[in-house]
Amino acid sequence: MLIKNQSLHLRDIFRVLKKRRNVLVGFFITVFSVVLLYTFASTPLYEGSTKIMIEKAEGDNLTGRYVSRSTDPEFYGTQFQLIKSRAVARRVVKTLGLDKNPEAFYGKHSDRNSSIGTILPKVKSFFISVGNLFMTREARQNRQEQGQLSDAERIAIEISEEIQVRPVLESRIININFFSPNPELAALIANTTAKAYIEEILEMKLDSTRRRLDWMTQKAEAEAIKLQESEQALQDYMKANNLVTIENRMTVTPERLSEINIQLLRAESRRKELQALYSKVRSVGRNYRSAQTIAAIASDPALQALRAQIVETEKSMMELGNKYGPKHPLMVKTRGDLHVLQRKRNQEIERIVESIKNEYELALSNERSLRQKLENSKTEALVLNEKFIQYGHLKRVIDTNRTLYDALLLKLKEQSITEETQPVNLWLVEKASVPLEPAKPWVALNLQIGILLGALGGIALAFFLEYLDNTIKDPEDVEAVLGVPVIGVVQRKRNADHLENMVVTEPQSALAESFRGIRTAIQLSFPDNPPKKILMTSSVMGEGKTTTAANLALSTSQSNHRVLLIEGDLRRPRFHKIFKISNVKGLSNYLAGDVDAPIMHKGPLPHMAIIPAGPIPPNPAELLISKRMQALLETASHDFDFIICDAPPLLPVADTRILGRLFDGVILVSDAGQTTFDLVERSLKMLQDINARLLGMVINRHDAAKSGYYHQSSYDYYESPKCQTQGNRD
Repeated sequence: MLIKNQSLHLRDIFRVLKKRRNVLVGFFITVFSVVLLYTFASTPLYEGSTKIMIEKAEGDNLTGRYVSRSTDPEFYGTQFQLIKSRAVARRVVKTLGLDKNPEAFYGKHSDRNSSIGTILPKVKSFFISVGNLFMTREARQNRQEQGQLSDAERIAIEISEEIQVRPVLESRIININFFSPNPELAALIANTTAKAYIEEILEMKLDSTRRRLDWMTQKAEAEAIKLQESEQALQDYMKANNLVTIENRMTVTPERLSEINIQLLRAESRRKELQALYSKVRSVGRNYRSAQTIAAIASDPALQALRAQIVETEKSMMELGNKYGPKHPLMVKTRGDLHVLQRKRNQEIERIVESIKNEYELALSNERSLRQKLENSKTEALVLNEKFIQYGHLKRVIDTNRTLYDALLLKLKEQSITEETQPVNLWLVEKASVPLEPAKPWVALNLQIGILLGALGGIALAFFLEYLDNTIKDPEDVEAVLGVPVIGVVQRKRNADHLENMVVTEPQSALAESFRGIRTAIQLSFPDNPPKKILMTSSVMGEGKTTTAANLALSTSQSNHRVLLIEGDLRRPRFHKIFKISNVKGLSNYLAGDVDAPIMHKGPLPHMAIIPAGPIPPNPAELLISKRMQALLETASHDFDFIICDAPPLLPVADTRILGRLFDGVILVSDAGQTTFDLVERSLKMLQDINARLLGMVINRHDAAKSGYYHQSSYDYYESPKCQTQGNRD
């Protein structure tokens, strides 16, 4: 097993390869044999190779010059697909007349066919038959449709699939290759494919140009109709709304509004001035003296002349009054003249007041007229603006249609001129010559690839199987992954009887030595406080815990220690069969309350005693949890140096978890190559939950021949007859 999060050393690699050497060698032989068979069974194929040059260039309008554009990463990939397309293959078939003479393609094969080559069609037919069983309905329909194709179409499909396109590095040169058993046919198809590709590209370009011309012609006609309709719509709208000079009117209207607005402001100011003057004049009424104090009245020239005459008359009256008296005829005449002048003055004042009133009313009327004129102009401007918006929309439609129409006409003329002068960016550089030697199969390369794939695949498969293998096999893995010490490893013994008492029957065997090693490890690992009561268990059934417990008890008794072996598995007891003792009375009788029953039997060695399980009870766990079991262990610990108990497996039943708290230590037995790390981790978790003391693990049935940690020679030393003879002498 490859341990995660641990560095892989070179010795680990050699260990895995040595361990999985059979897989590695088998995979290598299989791959190499398949490659060898394929190489020598394949029909020799000849390669026809044609070189063409592809340049990406486009015409520059009407100048006739061609300029290279920016690099297009998809350009060459597209060209490669075109070369391998069925359209090109159909041209090849038609050019070579293969549609009329299919035998020219299928019949011209090389006579250099290997006798082994007859195997390949049979193998291919077998795999096709197997594949048909798993094909979907759609796949079967496609297969049937292909079967109904004509010979020409099938040949075209084969050519398109077999054509290979390879670019030459750092150039615009492209290799077109075709493999065939017939050398003449290989060269002929390669050359014809290049020509067919050039013809296909030219036809595609011409066809594209014709379609563009047709489309642009139709589009130009449609745009001409749209332009005519939009112009007619504008003309109708202008007639309906009398918009012949709308643009001039839109220019004059803002100036007119501004002028009316200025006149209105002046009229309003004039009206306010006259209104204030008229209000002041009206407040004076017929008080002519007060009226003369108003500047607008007093400044009147006629009134000023009358006032001057009145002053002169009054001055004459004063002089005449002083000279002649009030009743003098001159005085009377002068006084009459004064009254006349005063009446004229008053009449003049009334005339001025009436004039002020008329001016005020005229200013008010003028202001109202200008305001109405301004409102009418605004309304007219809004209506005109709305009409102009619609007019502008129609005019923009005309401009747009005219621009598009002109552009289409220009492009149409360009395409018409350049239709027959499209740039030819394909050149046939080198024609394929008839090959003299077959290009495939590459014998040396195939064998090298077979060796490389076989070796690397075998190594990868070995490491993959090692990675997937999650079973316990080697003590180093256990200690590295689980952190649990391994106190012993028991070698796998094939075709051996009496494994349970191997320590007695074959004391010089490697298996017996393994159990003595476990005994020694327990004693040396705890020199100050060695465990006296030892519980032997496993994760599941069949991992060898009973065999380990029996041999551990025998080896401990051989070292002159008093040992009591207890059958703690009340569900599947085996000690009475192993040591051939009676099982009529045993541990179950004692735990059930029959204290007078003799349950202890003498073992095969002088210092060893055995307590069998007795009759199988219906509830073993209820008996084991009683205080009698603890009392039995306390009593036996005074008479024996070691007490070894074989318990049921941990995971299936709860018996071991009950017994685990009564013993000084627990030994967990695991079957190498069968028990997984997950099972052991669950078992260790259970022991940890009951606070049981784990002494260590024993790896049973360890195969030293398949492990890289131990060498088979170390175990063969114990198994050799010479060693056994020497051991007997010792």
